[in-house]
Amino acid sequence: MPIEVARQISQWGHEVDVLEPERSATRITELLRESRHDAWVLKTVSGGPGLSLLEAAAVAGRRTINKVSAIRKVRDKAVAAAVARRHDLPFPLTYFAATPDLLAAIPAEHYPLVVKPANGSCCRSVHLVRDHTELAEVRGRVSGEGFLLAQPYIANPGTDIKVYAAGENLYATVQRSPLHPEVHVRNQLITVPPGVAELVIKVGKAFGLDLYGVDLLEGPDGWMVVDVNDFPSFRCVPNAVARVSRSILRLAADRSRGREQPPSVSRRPAHAGTAI
Repeated sequence: MPIEVARQISQWGHEVDVLEPERSATRITELLRESRHDAWVLKTVSGGPGLSLLEAAAVAGRRTINKVSAIRKVRDKAVAAAVARRHDLPFPLTYFAATPDLLAAIPAEHYPLVVKPANGSCCRSVHLVRDHTELAEVRGRVSGEGFLLAQPYIANPGTDIKVYAAGENLYATVQRSPLHPEVHVRNQLITVPPGVAELVIKVGKAFGLDLYGVDLLEGPDGWMVVDVNDFPSFRCVPNAVARVSRSILRLAADRSRGREQPPSVSRRPAHAGTAI
């Protein structure tokens, strides 16, 4: 996705520089001093070195997409949980555990539990724990994953709804839940369910995101936000590269003119199949 987006923007006549920090030693002081870019855009895995470079660009006064402050809020899932509750978003009760052994202190009333890394991404190392017996096994699996989160499991049909936000448009997809590998579902684009558009826009506003994805599931009490990602894959979104590229150009142009409000907060979201 990031290379294809860079290629698309370049083909439209814009100058694009691609920096891969894993493959080069970057003279960051000179790079930032000499930069004349309209925007810096980060696409990297959680914990990747790109975030440090993006933060350096931000403190040097460069425009970034997404904003560094927003990325930090979602990359640390413990912080994301606090932000969600602060803004009254429907979000599970969340425990933070610095080590796997501390998971045993969570009261039995909250079982079954969902255990996952605090800096996780791409559904990595997400486990459903039904009781303390299973917890002993899972503790070994998550050893080495860093800080952990634990949340009461929310009964659901075994599928997640992932909504991608690109500028003023929203695209909803249905995907198999990592907790229910036995459920067979074809990942595909769907119409944004009723009430979800408003919730996703509220999430973007709470975190200050421009390009983002929201994982939701429908539980007994309605829609629940279970994860938020900056610059997601936009999987199943038709013409995703072109759509994301246009959004980046619009955001860069808006910020160069001093308009910092994310368009997704104020404009009507599109349903599945709407073209930009």
